[in-house]
Amino acid sequence: MTTLSLLDLVPVVEGGTVGQALANAADLARHAEASGYHRYWTAEHHGMAGIASAATAVVLAHVGAATSTIRIGAGGIMLPNHAPLVIAEQFGTLDALFPGRVDLGLGRAPGSDQRVAMAIRRNLDSDANAFPRDVIELQSYFAGADDFGGQPAIRATPGAGAKPEMWILGSSLFGAQLAAMLGLPYAFASHFAPDALDQALAFYRRDFRPSAQLDRPYAMAGFNVFAADSDDEAEWLASSQQQAFVALRTGNPRQLPPPVAGYRDSLPPQHAAILDHVLQCSAIGDRATVARGLAAFVERTGVDEIMVTSSIYDHAARKRSIAIAAEAMRETAVAA
Repeated sequence: MTTLSLLDLVPVVEGGTVGQALANAADLARHAEASGYHRYWTAEHHGMAGIASAATAVVLAHVGAATSTIRIGAGGIMLPNHAPLVIAEQFGTLDALFPGRVDLGLGRAPGSDQRVAMAIRRNLDSDANAFPRDVIELQSYFAGADDFGGQPAIRATPGAGAKPEMWILGSSLFGAQLAAMLGLPYAFASHFAPDALDQALAFYRRDFRPSAQLDRPYAMAGFNVFAADSDDEAEWLASSQQQAFVALRTGNPRQLPPPVAGYRDSLPPQHAAILDHVLQCSAIGDRATVARGLAAFVERTGVDEIMVTSSIYDHAARKRSIAIAAEAMRETAVAA
């Protein structure tokens, strides 16, 4: 059976506040836990008015304290923004607070535009090996290694001996190849960058090398779900995310707006094409429609896990959406 997990970007809605978004994140994680989701992940994004998860480790501590069994993690930490030692300390702390529940997904994108990336990193110059080298350095801190690169190692405290489940994230072939080489689980960001999904999964499975963490390939893929009690209601709810995607892709990022009836049909062709492309991996509709969409996605990809994301303006409707998705997934498993 394919496992179901949840990605929450901690959306700040129009007319709302960051405090409200963070309170909703904890409530959503509790609801996902009760609905049978395996993981709750949030992601590092910077300089975006509609996303409140920039301080990712802090958000995860907040969510971890509000839940008891669901795995919590980063999907992901944009490692080039940080010194590996700092991430080892942050996730070592989380592992000490919530042992056996912490995931650490690592990406190499900035999680922002170039201007914000410069403010975070100060120096954007790096060679092609910087990200793999940083991943290996981070692993060495968790392992409590005595040396790194021939030099006495720094002991991460917290960090040494911590066992967060490490993942490599990606939306291209690079991440798939690195995850395969290091023998780590792999998550593909098909919920917003679907183009290389099938090829990346094929590369990952073909080239996978077993490791101490993982003896066989384990792949996850992102999938948008906008579920409601009717197809029409789901289409209406989905219009909030559709507006946000168009705004982002046209250089005008905004907070998550209220839904608009008939939004997709009102768009000029070039903007409709943006949505058709970015939302290829999506299901919008009632439980039966979502069940068909999830089943088709599993059949196409063969993924071990689906990471559902469901950015909906109304918090109660969002909770209903992820509950319907869980019900649909169970129906899909029974049918299989």
